[in-house]
Amino acid sequence: MKTIAALQDLVTTASLDFEPPAAELDAIEQEMPLIQAEVALLDAKIMTLDRPASELDARRIRRARNRVMAARRDLSNRTVTAEPGGAA
Repeated sequence: MKTIAALQDLVTTASLDFEPPAAELDAIEQEMPLIQAEVALLDAKIMTLDRPASELDARRIRRARNRVMAARRDLSNRTVTAEPGGAA
């Protein structure tokens, strides 16, 4: 039986000891409202896993979905207006 060797170097903790660049941190910061809205939607859905959804649960999920859509809209509008070169 042949052994299969990796073609790349092994990943060690020394190679992972870095911080993300400022541009990546800024991108995450811009997407944070969407991330928070998606987490809230997930929380609302998780609450209904072990029991039937009540009217209150349905409203909670509907409001969370609306917040996700609004955050996506705001993020896409912000991204479009921030494009360099003036092309829209």
